[in-house]
Amino acid sequence: MASCPECDNILDVDVDEVETGDVIVCEECGTEYEVVAIDPLELARMDEDAYDEEDDEEFAEEEEEG
Repeated sequence: MASCPECDNILDVDVDEVETGDVIVCEECGTEYEVVAIDPLELARMDEDAYDEEDDEEFAEEEEEG
């Protein structure tokens, strides 16, 4: 079982039902983790700030093209 490094809550992850790229949210603190590997299970904390910046850049490029 995986646990949240932020609050030590046990993360409810059923490896039979998740796929690489899925997002798991800690029910205790709300931290989001991306499934990066299934066997063995490996999670990576999602960095919301970096993700938003990439989205903004892509959106700006689409606006310039369209």
